[in-house]
Amino acid sequence: MSYPKPPTTVSDQIELLARRGMRISEDAAHYLTHIGYYRLRGYWIPFEEANPPEGDHRFRAATSFDDILNLYIFDRELKLLVTDAIERIEVSVRNQWVDVLAQEHGAHAYLKSELFRSQRQFGRCLSELSSEYDRSKETHIKHYKKKYGEPDLPPIWAAVDIMTLGQFSHWLSNLKPKALKSRIAKTYGLDEDVLCSFLHHLTIIRNICAHHGRLWNRSMTITMKLPRSKPAELNGVIDRGPDPNQAPRKLYNTLVMMAWFLDCISPEHHFRQRLMGLIDTHGIQATAMGFPSDWRESKFWMENIQ
Repeated sequence: MSYPKPPTTVSDQIELLARRGMRISEDAAHYLTHIGYYRLRGYWIPFEEANPPEGDHRFRAATSFDDILNLYIFDRELKLLVTDAIERIEVSVRNQWVDVLAQEHGAHAYLKSELFRSQRQFGRCLSELSSEYDRSKETHIKHYKKKYGEPDLPPIWAAVDIMTLGQFSHWLSNLKPKALKSRIAKTYGLDEDVLCSFLHHLTIIRNICAHHGRLWNRSMTITMKLPRSKPAELNGVIDRGPDPNQAPRKLYNTLVMMAWFLDCISPEHHFRQRLMGLIDTHGIQATAMGFPSDWRESKFWMENIQ
């Protein structure tokens, strides 16, 4: 079946939105030109009537273009906040992995195949790392190649810097000795399987942010393993949903875990305050992100909020 709809001009798009009941602001043409009708469409779907006539899309009464733009701007600022948090978490976990392995097994610990559960995964990770090493233009890698020779891979503290987050999450999850993974996870008060699952989940979240996808009300295809007995501070805060075998797919638990990590890593970041500031400034219904209706009564979210 061929796609039947012809391309439209910005004027056509504005006329269509007005016909469907949206109040059009003076700068609507500007934003449609620079953001795009299709990208903004994901933000106005929540403003559409629930049961319009078949084949019709009508907006609820009093819906304005400014409402959609406000939601789009909130989501963009949320993604910037989340990206910043992911960077801090990623750098910290990478450093813990390096310190624990290097202290126990030396500068090239990651080359010891016996430290990894799946040899197939180990081989794949090593092959990817070798490719990254061969094409790296990083100053410290160029220096290592010049001083020690290109055939040899660098020590673990240099190698970790040329891994992508996705690649690193595989190195971490494939680590075999439970004692080593437990030492890394203990830094954050977590079980090792929860840490590995969360790091993999963050690769999905960062890809959404990097590719300018919609984050605020997204339903995640890949969720994470939820913490159980520890940390105790998250009991009653994490949303486990109605199905004990399926973590909820909204963003809420991700934000809870980010706040917890940043308390451990960088408390001066004020992640909770910045997140709540965004929600309040833009007048966002946080339940669309999976927040419980009474979340503002939670000590976890409100403690130390000025």
